[in-house]
Amino acid sequence: MPQLSESTADAATRDRYRRKYEHELFERVLPFWERHSPDRKHGGYFNCLDRDGAVYDTTKYIWLLGRQAWMFSKLYRAVEQKPEWLEMARLGIDFLRKHAARSDGRVYFTLTADGKPVYQQRKIFTECFYVMALAEYARATDDARLSREAEKSLEKIFSWAYDWTKVGREAFEGVPPSQILAVPMILLNLIEEVAGEDYHLYQIEMDECFQRVKLHVHADTQKVYETVAPDGSRLDGSTGRLLNPGHAIEAGWFLQHWARRLQRDDLRQLALDMVRWSYRNGWDDEHGGLYYFLDAEGYSPLPLDWSMKLWWPHCEALYAHLLDYTLTGEASDWAAFEQVDRYIFDHFVDPDHGEWYGYLDRESHVTHRFKGGPYKGCFHVPRTLWLCWDLLGNWPDSES
Repeated sequence: MPQLSESTADAATRDRYRRKYEHELFERVLPFWERHSPDRKHGGYFNCLDRDGAVYDTTKYIWLLGRQAWMFSKLYRAVEQKPEWLEMARLGIDFLRKHAARSDGRVYFTLTADGKPVYQQRKIFTECFYVMALAEYARATDDARLSREAEKSLEKIFSWAYDWTKVGREAFEGVPPSQILAVPMILLNLIEEVAGEDYHLYQIEMDECFQRVKLHVHADTQKVYETVAPDGSRLDGSTGRLLNPGHAIEAGWFLQHWARRLQRDDLRQLALDMVRWSYRNGWDDEHGGLYYFLDAEGYSPLPLDWSMKLWWPHCEALYAHLLDYTLTGEASDWAAFEQVDRYIFDHFVDPDHGEWYGYLDRESHVTHRFKGGPYKGCFHVPRTLWLCWDLLGNWPDSES
């Protein structure tokens, strides 16, 4: 059980946190990517950046290019119409549309610096982030043609989402029928990004995602399972016992956004349970921080990096707890938010070169000095800082 301290969220405290995140985002995180990631020769961005921003590998990871183009498009539209932010977004969008998108709707996972295909995943997630980027850039530039392209691409993703044989993955007879949490959670996020205020057009797809997310949440054990049978029952073996606290927390705040928009108390409570249970189960009481993976019954998890502390689960927990506190006013939600904030700024933040480290061992020592790699780019850190900064600046009460 995480050891939470008593604290208050009065206006002065909230303002202090907002100023802290404003400085971190606009003075230390975004400038890192603006200085070091643009590829002015071939377009797009370099992802693999060392601690000081030096490019150590020119391979371009397309799901990260999509995320970064989305991030700068979002900042341009939601924060300030800075020409340099729109130019950063355009640099990514132009490269993606020219080199990453295939004629069949699939999107390459990796490309060379000048845009030659290297690898194609048999999953749908690169396509999801490509569509997110298109949709947000289309709004930022008021480009109806790109909006239609994003909508059509989303339709294809829906058709592939729950049957990956359609994207080239073999289905072997020994593999039990199952579903993973990652699919309905990313689809809910994608609908929010693509549909905007026209979300009612996706009501059938949303309802299916809600039902599928619910199957992973087991009140009897107060756990959120990463993989379940199609009816929600537990799978045998280590796969069925696997917990990914960060994933479940992220899915929780995605769901909470929809609960708030649709005024659905059932979804609100489900989202609260997902965040709270996953945080309680995932927190390392001895060394602090969230475990990457856990086994639901206490066995050693099969992933060898299970005990590591990664940047992105802490990003998700920071925003999820702050969001929950605005809805509940419960001290435990605020205390959890502050606990995550302390851990992040004690261990992930680099005071010398900006941005955050991504990978720590169980004892919270940095294991990888780089700031960008195949899985870490300009996304989780700036997204979380922006979401928290925005929420703290638009507090849902009359106090200020």
